[in-house]
Amino acid sequence: MFSLSMSVQPQVTVPLSHLINVLQSLKGSVNTRTLSTSKSTNNKEHATDAEQLHSEQQLDELVNGVFPHLSTQDLSLSLGHIGKRAWRTSHLSTHSFYHNKHAPHFSICASFSFHRLPKLWVQSRGFKTLRNKTRRLQTGFERPIEPEGFTPSFMKSLDSILKNKNIPDGQQDSFKRGFAEGFLKAQALTQRTQDSLRRTRLILLVLLLVGIYGISKTPFLSVRFRTTSGLDSAVDPVQMKNVTFEHVKGVEEAKNELQEVVEFLKNPQKFTALGGKLPKGVLLVGPPGTGKTLLARAVAGEAEVPFYYASGSEFDEMFVGVGASRIRNLFREAKANAPCVIFIDELDSVGGKRIESPMHPYSRQTINQLLAEMDGFKTNEGVIIIGATNFPEALDNALIRPGRFDMQVTVPKPDIKGRTEILNWYLKKIKVDPAIEATVIARGTVGFSGADLENLVNQAALKAAVDEKDMVTMKELEFAKDKILMENKEITAYHESGHAIVAYYTKDAMPINKATIMPRGPSLGHVSMLPENDRWSETRSQLLAQMDVSMGGRVAEEMQFGPENITTGASSDFDAATRIARMMVTRYGMCDKLGVMTYSDMTEQSPETQAAVENEVRLLLKESYERAKTLLKSHTKEHKSLADALLMYETLDAKEIKMVLEGKALDSR
Repeated sequence: MFSLSMSVQPQVTVPLSHLINVLQSLKGSVNTRTLSTSKSTNNKEHATDAEQLHSEQQLDELVNGVFPHLSTQDLSLSLGHIGKRAWRTSHLSTHSFYHNKHAPHFSICASFSFHRLPKLWVQSRGFKTLRNKTRRLQTGFERPIEPEGFTPSFMKSLDSILKNKNIPDGQQDSFKRGFAEGFLKAQALTQRTQDSLRRTRLILLVLLLVGIYGISKTPFLSVRFRTTSGLDSAVDPVQMKNVTFEHVKGVEEAKNELQEVVEFLKNPQKFTALGGKLPKGVLLVGPPGTGKTLLARAVAGEAEVPFYYASGSEFDEMFVGVGASRIRNLFREAKANAPCVIFIDELDSVGGKRIESPMHPYSRQTINQLLAEMDGFKTNEGVIIIGATNFPEALDNALIRPGRFDMQVTVPKPDIKGRTEILNWYLKKIKVDPAIEATVIARGTVGFSGADLENLVNQAALKAAVDEKDMVTMKELEFAKDKILMENKEITAYHESGHAIVAYYTKDAMPINKATIMPRGPSLGHVSMLPENDRWSETRSQLLAQMDVSMGGRVAEEMQFGPENITTGASSDFDAATRIARMMVTRYGMCDKLGVMTYSDMTEQSPETQAAVENEVRLLLKESYERAKTLLKSHTKEHKSLADALLMYETLDAKEIKMVLEGKALDSR
């Protein structure tokens, strides 16, 4: 309902729809009269008295029809004191609360002009309403969305078109009807087009998902979606029944040390009866190819317990917390199947030293979880952790302390006896001549690991197959040995000659004493340099020269054999160069950016300082590498001559190196 409250009594209440229709017709009549008046003004300056009287009579009749108890003069008097403000709404309360709640009213509190009728406001009630459309329909208080007599915007523009085109009055209704029907049909067509596009997108999305799923199931187009949760991935143990210590050759000392671990797994009461604590972890240390993984499998096979294998790189993930969750999952499964063996290969990739780095702020979580699992509040009864690494210096100190990795077993390269055992083991797997002497081959393969010897036997078998022979003879074994040795020796010769060239042509480098490509321990070659006098301190240029000499070996390999064929032989060289560069930055004050300041303990420094130190060290190493490359490029001929001499004579002293670099022949040889 619509309520008009004034000072004149009684209050008048009329239907809202009635008033809206009347006002719309009023607005149309007024506009028509105004339009006709404006048109007649062009012809006449003033309207006639008869026309004015007729308009006033029509207005009085309209007001009396809407408000039967009021005259136009009373209405003007009662509302004239309010002024010419726009219509506004107010909410009735107290005695009219019931009508407000069930039939919203509007109270007009401002005067209005019939010539400029303002827009009606829709009431916004402050009390609770029935939001559910069904409930509103049930209670009978559904408010219409649009009032009667509402004129769409396109119909307003249509009126202006009719005026501009001068369409006759008799054809205007037909024109409007046709325009409206066309507009509604166009809207319906647009809606159908949009619905069709939605259905098409949905079908394409379903087909895409089905296609991806099908590709993942296709063997030759298999796509593996690696889970990153770490919680749902199952860890299945492996039974090592066919691998025992009999399958491990050439490392007798390591087998003897691991025998007590096997005894513990078989009979733990034997060790705990006297009050002793059982070992928790064993660390296998040795160069690549010496059989560390095979030893761990043999321990589980000898004890006949489940074997859990994991690589350190499996715990390294870009998502935060994934590595820690995988470690928890691994140890949870192992404890449920104790006694058992957990083997973590490449332990240095997950158990490296903990440092604060702004690039990896969550890198500690994985190793912290590993430390907690190995020696936390919960004991791992019957679970032995075996770790393997060829870089023990990189491990965190908390990981290798007693209580976590209690035992450290060194797995070296085999000696002549071990090489003979390994050769005999692999020769049993192929057809060989009974006259083969494995000892002779073993004597000529100093420095070979078990993997190298397996490769030698395989190369000999391939050579015999190419020559269409029925068995492998000593000739094929010698050929394979020379082939592998020559490959290794050639790389070693260019590597060591690279060190020698940089040392010889660098001003502040130490004098060369000897160069050799004969294996000595873990090293395949060596360049010895001796100072002329004792050095109690070193200059910055001397330190940089030492770095350049260390970089010469890797630069020589890259220049001669390409970046794809570089070897691991420069690892110790990089260690020495990095140590010098770090000392220059953190101890010697030889860095312009960080200044003359000592950084004794990097773990106590801020992440920004640690990042700055790393950047400066990296910059020094990069500049040293570039200097060594420039020098070797300018002495390519001397580099090749020295490498050929090392391949021929294997060892050269300082005088012979100088003669080769000067282009002289070694007559004494």
